[in-house]
Amino acid sequence: MKSRHRVRTYGEVFTPRHMVNRMLDLVREDLETGDFVDKTFLEPAAGHGNFLVAILRRKLHAIEKEYPPALWPQESLFAVASIYGIELLEDNHRDAKAIMLAEFLSFHQAHGIPCGPRTNLHQAAAFLIDANVVRGDTLTGLDWHGEEIQFSWWNRIPEAPGMAQREPFTFASLRHSTTDFAMNFAASDSYQACRIEKVHEQEKADD
Repeated sequence: MKSRHRVRTYGEVFTPRHMVNRMLDLVREDLETGDFVDKTFLEPAAGHGNFLVAILRRKLHAIEKEYPPALWPQESLFAVASIYGIELLEDNHRDAKAIMLAEFLSFHQAHGIPCGPRTNLHQAAAFLIDANVVRGDTLTGLDWHGEEIQFSWWNRIPEAPGMAQREPFTFASLRHSTTDFAMNFAASDSYQACRIEKVHEQEKADD
């Protein structure tokens, strides 16, 4: 709890780390087995990112166990791309993104993988986190500018390992989708496919 005022005004109460881990234990298979890298998670009240970073940490540890080292940079970026969050308060939003990036970089630094600020690995991770963790109000579906919250789906291209294609969609389409889980991609910009580590340079497709 940061302050009683924030609790009264925003209902802000942070989940203790041990409770976060106990809750994530309930979805351990989704986080650590099978096609776990691409399993998506959305935290609608992200706070300072305690759930987001715990999910990322488990995915990274599973990647370390299940994939050869040569694939760790690629798969870790796809893991980041699968984790989404919405947070209302500016300081929490900033902190959530910062600890996500710090966790990602710490993993690679611990294994001697270059991830300095000028590397594609660092820039792609920061870009994905910025795109996936947004500042807004889950209840209204609006971002802090008063516009509709938008996310992006980072599709793997099966016939081209390591390639991804960005497909923006609206948060509202998640909230109001049918049982067919029909996200609204139709009105969004389209993007060219690129390497996941180059996603920060991804260009829009020609009209």
